[in-house]
Amino acid sequence: MLGMFDGVLIWVLILPGMILGGIAQAGVKAAVQKYSRVRLRQGLTGAQVARYILDARGLRHIRIEPVKGVLSDHYDPRGQVLRLSEAVYGVPSIAAAGIAAHEAGHAIQDADDYAPMEARSAIVPLVKAGSTFAPLIFFGGFFVGSQALMWVGALLFGASSLFALITLPVEFDASRRALNHLEKHRIISSEDEMAGARTVLRAAAWTYVAAAVAAIGSWAMYLLMSRRR
Repeated sequence: MLGMFDGVLIWVLILPGMILGGIAQAGVKAAVQKYSRVRLRQGLTGAQVARYILDARGLRHIRIEPVKGVLSDHYDPRGQVLRLSEAVYGVPSIAAAGIAAHEAGHAIQDADDYAPMEARSAIVPLVKAGSTFAPLIFFGGFFVGSQALMWVGALLFGASSLFALITLPVEFDASRRALNHLEKHRIISSEDEMAGARTVLRAAAWTYVAAAVAAIGSWAMYLLMSRRR
């Protein structure tokens, strides 16, 4: 069973991710709100920015579609579709340009067979299976007193941690590509606009760092509980 020290240790493992996650979410929300109010001098909407970058890279076959939701922007490699939220798709702001360029960066990664992105896509089935069956196996083992089942469940939880870790280079690289393309194609032509786009993308990157810290902390907690049981 878990003792008092283990209870404290569990909080030590999970609190950093929770705190960092809250700070990161507040940071990205503030950055996006601030630079969504600053109009891009070129007057291009997020959809136009993404289209320009993709066409310049020879990816004219990739569709760009609006999607509902806040910060719901994403690239679908299977459907070859880049989906931009309503606050990005038709809005000519610095935040919209940065976010759209970031998602276009994911499409370019896909075209380049970027290894971390390929690896992340490969483990998606394992992550889905883990999120579905890991809690059932782990807590089933806990209630029937089977440490072996708890270990199996804990190891399945590890797939989410691996996914979160692999996501870091994927997201950092997409932001790097975004800033390079924004500058290269003179979509952003001033240092203050570039600083704004960089602020938005840096704030977004911290949400992925927080997710990785939270995932690793949770995995460590399940491993600790399996060992102590």
